[in-house]
Amino acid sequence: MSFLKEIERRRTFGIISHPDAGKTTLTEKLLLFGGAIQEAGAVKNNKIKKGATSDFMEIERQRGISVSTSVLAFIYKDKKINILDTPGHKDFAEDTFRTLTAVDSVIVVIDVAKGVEEQTEKLVAVCRMRKIPILVFINKLDREGKDAFDLMDEVEQKLGLTVTPMSFPIGMGYDFQGIYNIWEKNINLFSSDSRKNIDDVVAISDVQSPELEKIIGQKPADELRENLELLTEVYPPFDRQDYLDGKLQPVFFGSALNNFGVRELLDCFVEIAPSPRPKESETRLVNPTEEKLSGFVFKIHANMDPKHRDRLAFVKIVSGTFERNKPYLHVRQGKNLKFSSPNAFFAEKKEIVDISYPGDIVGLHDTGNFKIGDTLTEGEQMSFKGIPSFSPEHFRYINNADPLKAKQLDKGIDQLMDEGVAQLFTLEMNNRKIIGTVGALQYEVIQYRLEHEYGAKCTYENFPVHKACWVKPTDPKSEEFKEFRRIKQKFLAHDKYKQLVFLADSDFTIQMTQSKFPNVKLFFTSEFD
Repeated sequence: MSFLKEIERRRTFGIISHPDAGKTTLTEKLLLFGGAIQEAGAVKNNKIKKGATSDFMEIERQRGISVSTSVLAFIYKDKKINILDTPGHKDFAEDTFRTLTAVDSVIVVIDVAKGVEEQTEKLVAVCRMRKIPILVFINKLDREGKDAFDLMDEVEQKLGLTVTPMSFPIGMGYDFQGIYNIWEKNINLFSSDSRKNIDDVVAISDVQSPELEKIIGQKPADELRENLELLTEVYPPFDRQDYLDGKLQPVFFGSALNNFGVRELLDCFVEIAPSPRPKESETRLVNPTEEKLSGFVFKIHANMDPKHRDRLAFVKIVSGTFERNKPYLHVRQGKNLKFSSPNAFFAEKKEIVDISYPGDIVGLHDTGNFKIGDTLTEGEQMSFKGIPSFSPEHFRYINNADPLKAKQLDKGIDQLMDEGVAQLFTLEMNNRKIIGTVGALQYEVIQYRLEHEYGAKCTYENFPVHKACWVKPTDPKSEEFKEFRRIKQKFLAHDKYKQLVFLADSDFTIQMTQSKFPNVKLFFTSEFD
């Protein structure tokens, strides 16, 4: 198959939502339809050790939440689908924000009873800022929930989207009978024992036909006709270009747990979703059709397989082809690297691939060369934009609870920080280590993983800091900067990459510092010019 055809058949997307909207369940059902798995994990029941297919870290199985982005791939209708299942919990939002730099489109999952929730609003705002095409899946239709029209209004108002329904529910909760597929003009009937693949689809080209009453009954048939008429008056017709430009968002209804409405979503998705899109680098726009390879690291995961202590860097291929055993330039380090066993993913299963195309995610075994945001090319000096570290919101001292395991603790902290799950700051004054995270739950995850993956134990102590500010003086030799360092010495630290950081205890302190030292610039992300 030609290079251009391979690009055209790629679909790389992320699934985002508030926790518990059913994101991981939807991911599983998509894999089920793709033939990538034979049975779905019992996601809802945390006691069942099977766990969701995409949650492969032990702590995720225990808690029943996703704490890191999983990469999954399968073939469906001759399209190569790459899914990035992201954590919904706000404490792991930084991982999700970074993952959104690697997707070409997203599916937003919304709970029919809860509607649009806070975390969904934040994630959709990031997607809109990056002009990522969005598709909405309203989930859990077999439960009592909000009216379909009210939900679409809420999506438009709270998320600032312009929606167009591609399917519509017939009843809801106890009265739920199925879905009318507007895209394909057919009805999918729901039965509560539908835990397998559903092929109970009735083609109905004309909803005015008396056939409709025979299938779903008089009252639901009248209601459906009325609703469909209203839809055509209220919502714009689907236009693929508007969807790709981020101006229009298709909406699907279904129940992922009961495997219902998922096929409709997937069939439409492979037709309309974008193949790999161009990506902006700091020097130019990079097109996927360019022959020379470029790609960037958006995630690092230590201990994918605890038995082998392996560490993987996840690379999104932006242009060209990535070939096994071919040398590529690591732009930041300025050296050529070869990879003898690049991996493609299916949750826990990895396989070595000889060639990967734009849109694909490749896992590279890493001995410590990579950090998040690194670029690989065939020689061109460039780096991709928009993969910063954010200022953490929680800070704690980390102490060694087992002096005999100091080496294991240092190695564990070092590797986990490279993943971007948290940030390490070392105080200049006494070299004490402070861990900063976006959410407090991260501390539990770090403690758990240090003990179970590295055999090291740690304890925490509170450290009253409001924000980490990266410091950039206009003139590092100026008297003003020396004075700043003298006065603030107790609160100065270095991050993992030796950049100077000021740990401020309040917004007021930050304002006072900026007015007193106008030539010492403070930044809230580690990426600044």
